[in-house]
Amino acid sequence: MNGVEPMPASYPAEESRDAKHRRAVFSHSFAGLISQHAAPEDIFTRERERRHRIREDDSLRLIDDLINRPVDPMFLDSNLGRHNNSPFAIWVTRIVCFVVCIAVGFLGSLFVQQLHSDPRRAVRSSLAKELKESQKSLDGLSDDVSTLRRQVDEQAKKVAQNGSNNTLMKDEMASGQLAVRGEGIILTVANPIAATNDNNGATPRESSGSRLRVVTDSDLQQLVSILWRSGAEAISVNDERLGAQTSIRTAGNTILIGLNAVDSPYRIKAIGNKHELAQSVSRYDLGTLYTIFDQAGISLQVQQSKELTLKAAVISDVNYARKAE
Repeated sequence: MNGVEPMPASYPAEESRDAKHRRAVFSHSFAGLISQHAAPEDIFTRERERRHRIREDDSLRLIDDLINRPVDPMFLDSNLGRHNNSPFAIWVTRIVCFVVCIAVGFLGSLFVQQLHSDPRRAVRSSLAKELKESQKSLDGLSDDVSTLRRQVDEQAKKVAQNGSNNTLMKDEMASGQLAVRGEGIILTVANPIAATNDNNGATPRESSGSRLRVVTDSDLQQLVSILWRSGAEAISVNDERLGAQTSIRTAGNTILIGLNAVDSPYRIKAIGNKHELAQSVSRYDLGTLYTIFDQAGISLQVQQSKELTLKAAVISDVNYARKAE
């Protein structure tokens, strides 16, 4: 070809450059080799001279490695062998990958669900449960006190039947320690219809940007004071008897009669002269209060009754007070 002798098929290798791993030219791995051409006779001499020149310069040595040896020799040797995977190994790998994906997806969904959950909901539920249990315990104690009070009443009746100390019975009825009955009135005070029933109590509540006027503990105190001043001998609010140690107050958004919560409508029962009591809380005598209630939408109704029955008030024990001589 153009006066140049054709290259021989192969050249003998130097003893120092003998291949450590023999490769079969006609094996199945022969296609994995990058080059299948034999090198000329003087290629080793020229290569040594070129490497000697490059070895003197670090930058040229780096460029030479990048251009002439871009692939690691061990990687080239690995291409000579074929890795045949059996169908069983392939399906096992697919199943393992599928199970891992399912597990990762499930754990991810649990994590997202935990992020979207409200941790305060459990706290609110726990507090509500504790409140119900406390209220139930308080109701049980109140029933026990009422039972003991009835026993005391029975003993007091026996004492009265024997003709002893009628004054003591009157004092106990006046202080609320005994259940009483007689004529009187029922005064009903109710919150406006627009007020929500979820938040009961004495503080004003807002709805649609406007403040609603509701019945407060001060309103109940004022009406009870008017009834006491008008000659009422016994008063109860929502069947909670007012005694010497019974208070009308607000706790948060709730009106309490003693220790028991009451809700609207508030039914104030008073035993006494029904005509005088009804006159004392009539629109004629309390015109200003009725006007304020009408503007707020609070209803106030008075009903006379021939006979009312009020249970005894809850009275605490006296441990330190003594009768003065």
